[in-house]
Amino acid sequence: MFEQIRAIICEQLDLEEDAVTMDSDILEDFEADSLDLADLVMTLEDEFHLEVPDEEIENFHTVGDIVRYVEDNA
Repeated sequence: MFEQIRAIICEQLDLEEDAVTMDSDILEDFEADSLDLADLVMTLEDEFHLEVPDEEIENFHTVGDIVRYVEDNA
């Protein structure tokens, strides 16, 4: 699951795969903004056929947070 999500993050934020770890902070480490995060969530929703409530997006700080959410809800 991590590998799939890492690939999506790398593609959307134009990052190298080795720069993305479970502990990477999406906003801090990747200099992403809230629009980047919203685009990322929409892609994850399409890819994994799930719906992420807005209040859950606020809890997405690290890549690990996203991986755990998708694993628990996909």
